[in-house]
Amino acid sequence: MAASVQVPKLKLNDGREIPAIALGTYLGFDANGIIRSENHQLRDIVTRAIDLGFRHFDTSPVYHTEGEIGEGVAGKMSAGVVQRGDVFVTTKLWNTHHRREQVPVALRESLKNLDMNYVDLYLMHWPIGVNEDYSNNDVDFMETWRGLEDVQRLGLAKSIGVSNFNQSQLQRLLNESSIKPAVLQIEVHTQMVQAPLVSFAQSQGLVVMGYSPFGSLVERFGAPKPSSQPLLEELAAKYQKTPAQVVLRWLVDRNIIPMPKTVNSKRLQENINIFDFQLEKEDIEKINGLDTGLRFTLPSFWQDHLYYPFEKVENPIPSPFGK
Repeated sequence: MAASVQVPKLKLNDGREIPAIALGTYLGFDANGIIRSENHQLRDIVTRAIDLGFRHFDTSPVYHTEGEIGEGVAGKMSAGVVQRGDVFVTTKLWNTHHRREQVPVALRESLKNLDMNYVDLYLMHWPIGVNEDYSNNDVDFMETWRGLEDVQRLGLAKSIGVSNFNQSQLQRLLNESSIKPAVLQIEVHTQMVQAPLVSFAQSQGLVVMGYSPFGSLVERFGAPKPSSQPLLEELAAKYQKTPAQVVLRWLVDRNIIPMPKTVNSKRLQENINIFDFQLEKEDIEKINGLDTGLRFTLPSFWQDHLYYPFEKVENPIPSPFGK
């Protein structure tokens, strides 16, 4: 078995610490909707990840992976490998529970799925609130944020933050909140560098987590085939790493927590072996130059919502959720 990697931690603005890499557990999307774990595949990957040194796991009720994360962590706790305080679990509030009084109800359901008493980080998944039938509602995301403040005060979440907010939404949240968000989670990869938003969030004391870190290096449903990026191949040879490891290190060197996802043990090991080298500043700048503003997460079916955070498109895709 490979030696366990000691993952460094970043300091949150509430005094707590967060591991500098997370295992993402969204298994993707296909013609049938969100892909679910089969035969405890994800539980086994979480178990393997803990052996390799992963201590941070990111999930959401909409991913249908909370239960298997809980099983994997519980198994390693029973074996005496980790204690609950060694593991950092992030989950999220889904859009159908944006009214203030719904927030603790939703988190308690997630805790039941996880079989845990608290989560380390609870994020508002989107600034967008919808009804149970997925029709838009006009719940102000500041009302929703009050609900997140409530669950932190109740001890159900140690830290709170947001995901998929744009800069103006984040500024409003900072202006009007009683408890400042500790984390902003957004899409970040070589084609979506997000320099202005990352810089703003970090200047305000938030830690940034980056999802979809591999961009077009990996296959995605409905996207073009994976593309080769010669610069990344060149840098991989220079640092004697893989292109994927170079990308993850590029994020770490920008003080962004990457969230690679995989159910492949070999790639899992590769993904965590990024703390034994550092990119030179000029190489970071070269990678920044690959930015094209390409989003892979663009839920344009919500683009008529009052709080839709992204640019609108001419032909929105149909909603996989209903209305």
